[in-house]
Amino acid sequence: MRRPRVSDSQRAEEHPAASKSGSKRATAAVAPFPTSEVFSNIALKVVATAAVLVLCYFGKPVLVTLMVALMLAFVLEPLVSCLERHRVARPIGAVIALLLVAVSIYAASYFSYVKAVDFARDLPKYSGRIRESVVRFRQQAQKVQEARQAIVPDQPSDKNAVNVKAVQSDWSSLVTSGGTVTEALFAASFIPFLAYFMLTWHGHIRSSMVLLFPREDRTTAYVTLSHIAQMLRSFIIGNALIGLIMGAVSAGVFWALGVPYFYFVGFISGFLSLVPYMGVILAGVAPLAAGFGTLSTRGLLGVAITVVVVHLLALNVLYPKILGSRLKLNPLIVTVSLLFWGFLWGAMGLLLAIPVTAAIKIILDHVSGLQPLGHLMGEGEEYEA
Repeated sequence: MRRPRVSDSQRAEEHPAASKSGSKRATAAVAPFPTSEVFSNIALKVVATAAVLVLCYFGKPVLVTLMVALMLAFVLEPLVSCLERHRVARPIGAVIALLLVAVSIYAASYFSYVKAVDFARDLPKYSGRIRESVVRFRQQAQKVQEARQAIVPDQPSDKNAVNVKAVQSDWSSLVTSGGTVTEALFAASFIPFLAYFMLTWHGHIRSSMVLLFPREDRTTAYVTLSHIAQMLRSFIIGNALIGLIMGAVSAGVFWALGVPYFYFVGFISGFLSLVPYMGVILAGVAPLAAGFGTLSTRGLLGVAITVVVVHLLALNVLYPKILGSRLKLNPLIVTVSLLFWGFLWGAMGLLLAIPVTAAIKIILDHVSGLQPLGHLMGEGEEYEA
């Protein structure tokens, strides 16, 4: 016998749960189109990001001064806390710490000035060798020029052409450079005062910043600030330690090569090598200039090789061992951050790019919903969605 046909309405009445699940699957299959509220949220985020970038660009003097003072305060905080534990008032401890920094800077500057004067005084002794080296270089350059003209002769110039040379007063460039130096000195004069107040009001500033967040997020904010402070302190102390190691190694090799003032030139080369990307070039200027009139071509080549090898040693061994566990930034993000902050803040942006980017990564790691961005900036550590 043939079974009677059952209509869809009768099936829905007999199996209401199956009908509802089928409708849910049909609804889930069609993705909802983004609403205007979603687009407005995206637009607000884009506008806010653009506003922050404009503030960073035009607020360079203020922001760079605050960053330098903040990093100095983070470095001096352990010393001030140690003095406070020994019953030294925190304001007095901050003054003592800043005075130690000032004395260290003055001693280093004075030592550098004395050695530079001694080098300038001894320069006439090597003038004959320097002149011979320059003459040989000019002769080689002249031979290259003659060979080029023999292959590609210069085009005859128009005899009727009149060369016009614009004469410009040097007052404008002098005023511009003077204004830049004045602004830099004015900004630098605020650094010790800012660092002093950051040290003396350390507890108040930290607790007030934590209170800006909702109650359920205050623990996370406190932990984030602690991690940023540890990272900045480790970054500065680690760079100083790496500079000392590189300076000691360079000074030893320069002594073996016979570079004049090897103990002075070696540490200058070691610390200049810390400058991102341009470090290996800047590190070779001082030893090559010192040995130009005294070393042979083989000796100068040895100096150049030493600078490159020490720089690569620091980049591949010292940095990962001393700073790698604190920064946790992959090379691509480091390169992009140097490009970005160097464009915004110039030379100071190159020096501050890595700590600023590392601080941003720490913030992203502790904000729910932004951990994937922090993972993108990291070195490939495990991430749980």
